Amino acid sequence: MPIEMPKGLPFSVDTWTPCSNRKRHRFLTHAHKDHSQGISTHASFPIYATRITKTLTLNYYPQLNESLFVEIEIGQSIAIDDPVETFTVTAFDANHCPGAVMFLFEGTFGNILHTGDCRLTPECLQRLPEKYLGKIPREPKCRLDYVFLDCTFGSFSSKMPSKHVGIRQVIDCIWKHPDACVVYLTCDLLGQEEILVNVCQTFGSKIFVDKENYPECFQSLSLIVPDILSQDPSSRFHIFDGFPRLPERAEAKLAEARANFQPEPLIIRPSAQWYVFEGVSSEAEKRKNGQFKEATKDQFGIWHVCYSIHSSRDELEWALKLLAPRWVVSTTPECRAMELSYVKSHCSYSNLASDDPLWKLLDIDVEAPFINEDVQDVSISSSPSLLERSSGARSESSQSFVSNKEILTASSPGKKPSVTLFGRARLGLGNSTVVYEELVKPETTYQNEYIEVQCKNEVGSDRDVSEGTCDESKSKELTYSSPSGLSKGVGENIRKLYRGMHVPVPKPLPSLVDLLNDIKRSKRKFMS
Repeated sequence: MPIEMPKGLPFSVDTWTPCSNRKRHRFLTHAHKDHSQGISTHASFPIYATRITKTLTLNYYPQLNESLFVEIEIGQSIAIDDPVETFTVTAFDANHCPGAVMFLFEGTFGNILHTGDCRLTPECLQRLPEKYLGKIPREPKCRLDYVFLDCTFGSFSSKMPSKHVGIRQVIDCIWKHPDACVVYLTCDLLGQEEILVNVCQTFGSKIFVDKENYPECFQSLSLIVPDILSQDPSSRFHIFDGFPRLPERAEAKLAEARANFQPEPLIIRPSAQWYVFEGVSSEAEKRKNGQFKEATKDQFGIWHVCYSIHSSRDELEWALKLLAPRWVVSTTPECRAMELSYVKSHCSYSNLASDDPLWKLLDIDVEAPFINEDVQDVSISSSPSLLERSSGARSESSQSFVSNKEILTASSPGKKPSVTLFGRARLGLGNSTVVYEELVKPETTYQNEYIEVQCKNEVGSDRDVSEGTCDESKSKELTYSSPSGLSKGVGENIRKLYRGMHVPVPKPLPSLVDLLNDIKRSKRKFMS
């Protein structure tokens, strides 16, 4: 799922939730269902999308009304009259699938490029405005403030072949198997139509799509490339579903052909998934330098061709060097942008000034005072000045005034940071939960307020709980080990962890004693 856009922006991109529904404008980059999940429930006018994306989305979700959409085509700019401010949005080809676009937003909030899903090749980048493109090592004339980047294959460091090379390898694989009476192509996903068109043109045969088993695929291809489709099952080329359990179904097809004494069919999977996630055997590693030069057969009899509609790590790094944005956020998956060398070198909260536009984007007034009733107990890993101020003020008043900028550098006592805004990418966290094995687990001690309350309830006194006395159990303490770092004995490792998270300090909950006292005082006022 793509991430929510920051709170300070008036628009959402590819998210359909109650939170994004509160935005005044919505944008849909392309028609893949992982980017339109929830649109049938949380759609509202206006939704900006290309005509192809609109048509495909309406086919997927027939309950939607066409009047919700506002068409914007590749290369087109629209000035959006927002109640707060007028801003401009321009659509650029994302090199991903039919109708897929990147959106460039320009307004007082800054210059924002949202790539959606994309493959940032040189041809794709050259379509962006020249002022945003630099020439290594020179920066562009106008730097983008923020890039929301597709990092799907951001951890894959090998150089992927171009789409044209991938199509050539599919055709070569078919030429090398002339005895295959049936060729199954796992090209059922939106974005692989170019492969089918080239196969149809090269071999002069249309592609059979089982309308009953693959209705969405048939509808999509009927809208985009209707001339290559056939309803004749005797056609040599068939669409084959790539998911789920492709190896099992491929083995079944091969076994069926052998049982009937027929030539084995040719099963080709043009995708980068196998190379990125599955093709990790030692044998594949040995052939790593040459694995992209031709189709590769796996142990199940499937021929793989590296055909990618997402950028690899090398392509992302190269694109970021040309664009030189001030801030980069991974739209999907979470936190992947933090692994990129450019982001590590150029994107850090420590480099931000108090008047940086990022604070406005986050809807944070860094100089505004913030009232925290018990800063001393929750600011263990904050700056020394904050600690000194909170401890010094505690003896004079029960309230401490702290600026929001200082709060951003303080720690959260125990609550796990919510995945909002920039998600875990903004917080510098990985996809998995934090491992505390190497961290010091301090022993946190609390005075036994609960024992005091229990004792008072047993005595049945009408006085405030804090004024009562208890037996020996009052002097006992409750101790437990906690990794959240609330004790003064917290280890340095856990302090560094919280400092790096930049989590605002929430207002601490009142103690049970305070709550009971408030209830008693309220009852007394009511009775009097």
